[in-house]
Amino acid sequence: MFTIDDLADRLGGYLPEEEIRQVRRAFYYAEQAHDGQRRRSGEPYVTHPLAVANILANMHMDHQSLMAAMLHDVIEDTSVTFEALAGQFGEPVALLVDGVSKLTQITFEDKAVAQAENFQKMVLAMSQDIRVIIVKLADRLHNMRTLGALRPEKKRRIARETLEIYARVANRLGINTIRVELEDLSFQALHPMRSERIKRAVTAARGNRRTLMREIQASLQNALERDQLPGSVIGRQKHLLSIYRKMRDQQKPFNELMDVFGFRIITDDVDSCYRILGVVHNLYKPVPGRFKDYIAIPKANGYQSLHTTLFGMNGMPIEVQIRTREMEAMANNGIAAHWLYKAGQTDRPIGAGSHARAREWVRGLLEMQRHAGNSLEFIEHVKNDLFPDDTYVFTPKGDIMELPRGATAVDFAYAVHTDVGNSCIACRIDRHLAPLSSPLESGQTVEVITAPGAKPNLAWLNFVTTAKARSAVRHYLKHQQRSESVTLGQRLLNKALSGLDSSLEQLPPRRLDTLAAELEGGRDDLLESIGLGTRAAYSVAQSLLSDTTSATAQQPKFSAKDGNVQAENSGNSPMQVSGGNSMVTSYARCCHPLPGEPIMGHLSAGKGLVVHRQECSNITELASDPERVFPLTWADQVEGDFTVALRIEAQTQRGLIAELAELVTDAEANIERIGIEERDAHLAIVNLTLAVRDRIHLARIIKRMRNLLHVERITRVLS
Repeated sequence: MFTIDDLADRLGGYLPEEEIRQVRRAFYYAEQAHDGQRRRSGEPYVTHPLAVANILANMHMDHQSLMAAMLHDVIEDTSVTFEALAGQFGEPVALLVDGVSKLTQITFEDKAVAQAENFQKMVLAMSQDIRVIIVKLADRLHNMRTLGALRPEKKRRIARETLEIYARVANRLGINTIRVELEDLSFQALHPMRSERIKRAVTAARGNRRTLMREIQASLQNALERDQLPGSVIGRQKHLLSIYRKMRDQQKPFNELMDVFGFRIITDDVDSCYRILGVVHNLYKPVPGRFKDYIAIPKANGYQSLHTTLFGMNGMPIEVQIRTREMEAMANNGIAAHWLYKAGQTDRPIGAGSHARAREWVRGLLEMQRHAGNSLEFIEHVKNDLFPDDTYVFTPKGDIMELPRGATAVDFAYAVHTDVGNSCIACRIDRHLAPLSSPLESGQTVEVITAPGAKPNLAWLNFVTTAKARSAVRHYLKHQQRSESVTLGQRLLNKALSGLDSSLEQLPPRRLDTLAAELEGGRDDLLESIGLGTRAAYSVAQSLLSDTTSATAQQPKFSAKDGNVQAENSGNSPMQVSGGNSMVTSYARCCHPLPGEPIMGHLSAGKGLVVHRQECSNITELASDPERVFPLTWADQVEGDFTVALRIEAQTQRGLIAELAELVTDAEANIERIGIEERDAHLAIVNLTLAVRDRIHLARIIKRMRNLLHVERITRVLS
């Protein structure tokens, strides 16, 4: 059994004696605290924290991390308090233990909200000290190694949790050794039979091709020696889950995957990496399009290497990775390589760049957390963010930015800065104007065009891919909706008060605040609920006046006559609608009202004000609720375009759609949707949805269409 003396001997290679003594003291403290406790396997519980510390020692983590590993369960599972730990070992160690203890509460089989809330705790702990997640990953790795004593369903639950979050976090932080083992152990727990079959097949395949592997390895090593280049060639093995995923996703048989020979060449410096690349390309013919330079453009987690694929003997593919020793340490340990430098093992700051990237990532998570409406939305963003990919674009100044595959110019804008994203109106890709929704490709130069009055568009949510862009757009739109809801609520309340011969200005100054505190908690909250239609303005107006006047006023009534909704209280002047884009004012799709037409308003709960044509059959049905239906009028100056649907019956002929499209364009209107259906061999029906300014603009377009010889009938679709 591994002992504290064994660990101390290993730590002697990179830690001073005083720090090793502190680690020993933490072990004895944990041993005493866990006295009498045993693991499911029957071993003393203290063997677990000792094993976790040993995993961290393999990564050359600092003594405080090792002490936290020894003590990481004492707050959770014993009577030891945070204050007691801080007094014994110092506040930094106690904070690490407290952070890891909070992470143990994450249970991914429980309700989704509980899962998301606990994941937020993990992010907050990481933001205080990134070592928290490294200790937690080591803790999870040892738990995965010792799953055997657990029930099958619990094994599967822990394995799914590990694959969904912890393996992805390890990948995001560049800790490849832990990621690979976590994935393979999870695969074994979730699919034991598949894992075992692939493992046996891999063992057999390695035995069958051992001779060929040695020949290729020798030829690569000899080529380096001929050119007097420093470097050692080692074989690279695929791990089980990687093989399984490729077989499943690429529909490839096992033999085809194992026919690819993988090698890694470790050298001294970056200059030698590129020289060795030339040597191997000279030795074996490279496969076009299969070269990637992650040294010049590192991955988001700090990974650096040259990747190339070659045609080997008899056309057999050979995958070669070329990197320096520092890059190898980074590839295996990620941000943990930062402590190699801190421990004085090298003169160069290995992992320092990765450590900075990790902190930047955690800061991004905190920003997403602030913008997210709730914990479920936050964890959705985080899971999306745990899939780094390799699309690299350039800013106009030549800086490199990494974005996930399929990212658009809007994602790029938010990656630069949230304010840039909020105010972008257009973009140039490689100096040419392009739609904001255009997917970006590696190597492109992207320039974002902004304007002071611009604001995010709801349609952006249909194509943005990064978590930061999605959360920022949603946050802005929610804030905008609240602002517009408050403004609309104030107008509706003033309108209701005017029908009762009063107004907000005539009420006592604190009356609205007092009522708001009784109903909602704040003035803006009350006005927002009125604007969103969840509270009736007339009822609030009556409540406001109940303590300030004894005069009684009749509620305005509405009646349906000849298909029209008419106000019976003529003293209640209609509210004006000025058009334009709004989060709380929309125009009914059933009747498509246009400026200049008589209109009515309906307060729809949660949506706000919906504008209908006065003749609309739907508004007639809603007239029984007079608190939510009231007359409206168009303002003198109306902004924006309005949707209208037309049904055109025309003789079937070639070029009909093109002719109609040209006519609409000449009339300064836009086509939003167009479709055609044939009634018979001679007659076609065109369903056309247009964006026009008002009914006069529409009348002019219809008049032009009727002048076309083959158009027989045009009908406006009202429902």
